Amino acid sequence: MAKVLEGPGMGLLSKWGMTVPHYLVVTNADQLEQLASAQPWLNRPGAKIVVKAHDAIGSRMKLGLVKVGLDFPAAKKAAIEMMGQTVAGTTLTISQVILSEFIEHREEYYLAIKSVREGTEILMASIGGIEVESHWDQIKRISIPLGINPTQTQLESLAKDAGFKKGLVTLIADYAMKLYQCYDQEDAIMIEINPLIVREGGWGSQGEIVALDAVTLLDGDARFRHPDWDFSFASEFGRPYTNNERSIMEIDSRIKGSVKFIEIPGGDTALLPAGGGASVFYADAVIAMGGTIANYAEYSGDPPDWAVEALTERICALNGIKRIIVGGAIANFTDVKKTFGGMINGFRKAKAKGQLSGVAIWVRRGGPNEKEGLELMKGLSNEGFDINVFDRYTPLTDIVDMALGAK
Repeated sequence: MAKVLEGPGMGLLSKWGMTVPHYLVVTNADQLEQLASAQPWLNRPGAKIVVKAHDAIGSRMKLGLVKVGLDFPAAKKAAIEMMGQTVAGTTLTISQVILSEFIEHREEYYLAIKSVREGTEILMASIGGIEVESHWDQIKRISIPLGINPTQTQLESLAKDAGFKKGLVTLIADYAMKLYQCYDQEDAIMIEINPLIVREGGWGSQGEIVALDAVTLLDGDARFRHPDWDFSFASEFGRPYTNNERSIMEIDSRIKGSVKFIEIPGGDTALLPAGGGASVFYADAVIAMGGTIANYAEYSGDPPDWAVEALTERICALNGIKRIIVGGAIANFTDVKKTFGGMINGFRKAKAKGQLSGVAIWVRRGGPNEKEGLELMKGLSNEGFDINVFDRYTPLTDIVDMALGAK
């Protein structure tokens, strides 16, 4: 699952025929004057502007990170003040803002589509805005089975059930159909529009449905199917992704199998596990033993050796680590010899850079070609590596105990 920031999310809605406000993402306040001349909606007479922090932050309005109804000079001032601000209660610094046109409206609505085990769920409500959670019992929904598309009749019936007035039922249903097409064709996991409004004046026609804000979650592993996804995914960790994290995400997006990597500063134990289950197990076991983890990582699905090599290099470069725990349970089809070959290349490159001094490597693995792979790992001891290699008959818990000094 990958979160998309508001600007790219609005771009996807527009691509599929849904109306969104004029908007502009700004990362440099010095550009604002030039951008105003290039974007006429910013400084047309009587224009009102909304300024919002453009980061993966919930409840921006409640945090004071949304300023509404500003003229251009006030919007420029708000943008300058917001950029560089640290969000209360986090370490996140606002690095960009989004400016959008303020659209007059009287009522706010809610519309969302999300993936569920049985297929897709479509949600609607004739109320919306920042307090929608307190009226969750008024949200109506329908389930669409896997492989089936919703019909116009179903969507109009849902709009009626959600309390939309007669004149809006067809308009809301039409918008929901476009949203479903976007959700389906863009490999989305969830798209939530809140608020959805009716434009009451200004530019555009009367009765036009407009999405003022949207939360968009996509299947990040589907990026190879969408060459027009020219945007970065948003971090969910209260900070931007690091360059190393982004480089592994880029590799992951174009390979068979999977490699994942997230840095956790301050940890003493780096993890290089095979699969998501092993990653969670090792993380819990290290913490239970009083250690601290330096990263989340996994490789699975028989990724190419060069991808595992790249992942290994990033892990070896983590600051302050005392040990690296490698491997996992018994693989079904991931080639242990091949993936360990990539790992060994990564270890060698790291050592040549002066990394891994004083770092012990602990390995436990089973699976196809495990004997050959484990022998290759053991051979690193002859090259000056502090490496400890175990096969499938050593419990995973013992590896953590030994690595952290209990055994």
